[in-house]
Amino acid sequence: MSIEPEASEPRWAVPPEGGWTADDLDTLPNLPPHTELIDGSLVFVSPQTLFHTRAVSFFEWQLESLAPPELEVVREFTIDIDRYNRPEPDVFVIDGELLQDGNQTRFPAEAVLLAVEVVSPESRSRDRETKPVKYARATIPHYWRVENHDGRAVVYVFEREPATGVYTSTGIFHDRMKVSVPFPVDLDLTAIKPRRRRAADPE
Repeated sequence: MSIEPEASEPRWAVPPEGGWTADDLDTLPNLPPHTELIDGSLVFVSPQTLFHTRAVSFFEWQLESLAPPELEVVREFTIDIDRYNRPEPDVFVIDGELLQDGNQTRFPAEAVLLAVEVVSPESRSRDRETKPVKYARATIPHYWRVENHDGRAVVYVFEREPATGVYTSTGIFHDRMKVSVPFPVDLDLTAIKPRRRRAADPE
């Protein structure tokens, strides 16, 4: 009876001394999809909720329809902050000229105008604490955090204050979100919640 060899651990299972780098995300084999790099550590995505999927799609579609033609909306794509940080915002807005190369695997964070994160249970501390600090340091002017409050979307809006280099809250939106920066946006947030099935018509 033959004995099957033990499966070897993937290369990324054991980090190198000093941690992984932004360039490693492009070279490590068989990384799970949507792996992020935070402070030299690989962060893997947990299964997403239906709310998360709907919210990400909602903001992608709405921002695409509202953004000026010189801007582009990108979904779930990594951005370079520094050598040891390469996060993947759920949605972000960037200068359209940077999308001319279809082979690129990341964008420079300093070119991002707006980053949007939809909070999941496992990403709560990253989206509320870690990422906003890093996005502000990377000079991303606007940050929106979307949370699920009893099945309804609540959006927390932040703007980077140039003098301090940190985000300042500029609004909390429940049913309707209306802002003028980075471009005019007027959204019905109730559209994110699950649609109820219509009762069958009586025969």
